[in-house]
Amino acid sequence: MKYLRLMYLGLVVLFLACQHSPNSEKDASKEIDQQVDELLSKMTLEEKIGQMNQYSGFMDFTGPQPNEGKAANKLEQIKKGLVGSMLNVHGVENIKAVQKIAVEESRLGIPLIFGFDVIHGYKTVSPIPLAEAASWDLKAIQRSAEVAAEEASAAGINWTFAPMVDISRDARWGRVMEGAGEDPFLGSEIAKARIQGFQGDDLSAVNTVAATAKHFAAYGFAEAGREYNTVDIGTSTLYNVVFPPFRASLEAEVKTVMNAFNVVNGIPSTGDKFLLRDILKGKWNFQGFVVSDWDSVGEMVAHGFAKNGREAAKSGVIAGSDMDMESYHYVEQLASLVKDGEVDEALITDAARRILKVKFELGLFEDPYKYCSVEREKETIYNPKFKKDVLDMAKKSIVLLKNENNTLPLISSGLNIAVIGALADDKTSPLGNWRIAADDGTAVSVLEGLNAYNKNNYTYSKGADVVTGEKRFTRELTINNTDKSGFSKAIATAKSADVVIMVLGEHGLQSGEGRSRTRLDLPGVQQDLLEEVYKVNPNIVLVLQNGRPLALPWADEHIPAILEAWHLGSESGNAIAEILYGDYNPSGKLPMTFPRHVGQVPIYYNHKSTGRPKLPSPGEVFWSHYTDEKHTPLYLFGFGLSYTTFDFEELTIDNSYTENKTVSVSVKVTNTGRKSGKVTTQLYLQDEFASVTRPVRELKAFEQVDLNPGESRVLSFQLQDKELGFYNNEGEFLIEEGGFQVYVGEDSQAQLSNSFEL
Repeated sequence: MKYLRLMYLGLVVLFLACQHSPNSEKDASKEIDQQVDELLSKMTLEEKIGQMNQYSGFMDFTGPQPNEGKAANKLEQIKKGLVGSMLNVHGVENIKAVQKIAVEESRLGIPLIFGFDVIHGYKTVSPIPLAEAASWDLKAIQRSAEVAAEEASAAGINWTFAPMVDISRDARWGRVMEGAGEDPFLGSEIAKARIQGFQGDDLSAVNTVAATAKHFAAYGFAEAGREYNTVDIGTSTLYNVVFPPFRASLEAEVKTVMNAFNVVNGIPSTGDKFLLRDILKGKWNFQGFVVSDWDSVGEMVAHGFAKNGREAAKSGVIAGSDMDMESYHYVEQLASLVKDGEVDEALITDAARRILKVKFELGLFEDPYKYCSVEREKETIYNPKFKKDVLDMAKKSIVLLKNENNTLPLISSGLNIAVIGALADDKTSPLGNWRIAADDGTAVSVLEGLNAYNKNNYTYSKGADVVTGEKRFTRELTINNTDKSGFSKAIATAKSADVVIMVLGEHGLQSGEGRSRTRLDLPGVQQDLLEEVYKVNPNIVLVLQNGRPLALPWADEHIPAILEAWHLGSESGNAIAEILYGDYNPSGKLPMTFPRHVGQVPIYYNHKSTGRPKLPSPGEVFWSHYTDEKHTPLYLFGFGLSYTTFDFEELTIDNSYTENKTVSVSVKVTNTGRKSGKVTTQLYLQDEFASVTRPVRELKAFEQVDLNPGESRVLSFQLQDKELGFYNNEGEFLIEEGGFQVYVGEDSQAQLSNSFEL
């Protein structure tokens, strides 16, 4: 009866919403608000708090249920209506079993929302997010998220903890693999594309999931690149670099926002009223709900901000954190805090309202089991139709870093090719990190991809392992720092080859959460292997598989061809092979700067000018530089080669800002090579003088076009207030008079320029 009552309630909402076209969306939202208020009026304080409580459930709910312990207690609390969400429960049978308890055994039968870390795919895995960002292809990125949502929703999931929209400039931080890189403009555009992909045009559709913009805020600026570490940045960076992708996420109507683990300005983000109530829910008018990261409420005690769990719960809810992920403090402490007058019940009601509204929007009150079709799950998981999408995404993510003497593409017949490196034969590492539902061994290896081009002869030699062990539960890796026993065989294999393809880099689990590094070179003995092979055969194509920028000055100096292939997911080997043989012309562009040495980190293109930016005279030392290394990057933000070449000319500016608030920029782009190719034209702007110093240049627009040999295209860009202004240190948006320099080209050091006055 309870389920039927809820279904009737939902159908009434749906019916009423559909009767009021053309304002059906607005009317539906109004009807949902009314239904939420009606439900809230029936709820006890404890039941409202229950909606704010999220538990993890790593167990099989279709088997015998535990009679004691934490798991048994969680089930009892679901029956009492004291749980609003579960995470890490997946698979239709498990989710249906848990949902049935919530809907049919609790007093009000409020359905649960099921969250999961669907970061770059569920079972069918796309490239890691940083790799996808290297495509600069917003449509492909959106499609990647659509594929992930379709598979995950078929497995019962209706909420993903993605996308991560943190900007980061520090490759030591392992979670750079989960974001879009160092630039706030590119990051903002990608955030919108991913949210649109996950949520679609209709959140109640069965193939979409609610998205989460995370981590609010400044998580990517952890000191020393060390996971969970303190963040200490100025307000200029906060407003102009950290905030833009979150604002863009709200423009895309993201339904949830996740707190960060770090402190900002001495306040843990989870308990930061300025971030959550003043900015997010106040100034930006965010209507969704805020979820803590795993135990980030409880961690306020470890930060030295809250005395105990009770004080942590109080700080979190007052600050504006609506749902507590796995700290237990809300469900254990909030009721007594309200009864003792320390927390206003209105804050509890507001949090519960926000959570219930998202559940209504998902259609869970219409049908709590709408995501629980066994037939759909079987038809959708690993459906072959997804292969073309993730292969397309993988090819577009690859960046050609070096191609001396046109080493690539390879000819497709008559070659003896040595393939060296443990990663070349690995079918799990290319899946990357944050693919917790994917099955090991399901990626196409590089060797498998090459075998499709069977008119060349391949001889494989491992050379050396990247890792020698992995702890089963923590997934901690043991890096091979000593074993070179396979070197001699690899060297012999390389000696007689026409070409050597070396697949080196990081294991897929060497980047990601908790995977900070102090070195950015090739892990273990791989650099030694590369140098030893080079001695006998310098005709090497280096294929890099990694989750972060690496510092590879030796390889850049010696190796003729270098391909940045990241961790590309399920179709990794096929994508790499197509690039190596020229069946796909590489078009990727770096979303993060690659340093020459880890000592340069953090390094990024949109830095501020120092007071002494240039060498004043030969032999002078008193200027901003290093004495033991160049201060320039190894590979620039926005950099990436093609098998063809492009020319940029006729950069013109039509400054009509006074009349219509627009500065129009046009440029002629020509394919000057012999192959068809995709060019990513990038526009950078420099505000020459301002009341708050501005970066030396900032990405403000880009466009991708495919051009045939000899073909030209005139591209136009419109610069308006959003592109021309900036935030001061009080968070006020300013557009100031003065001179602006425009740069257009293929990377962040584009030389074609023109100027205008505002």
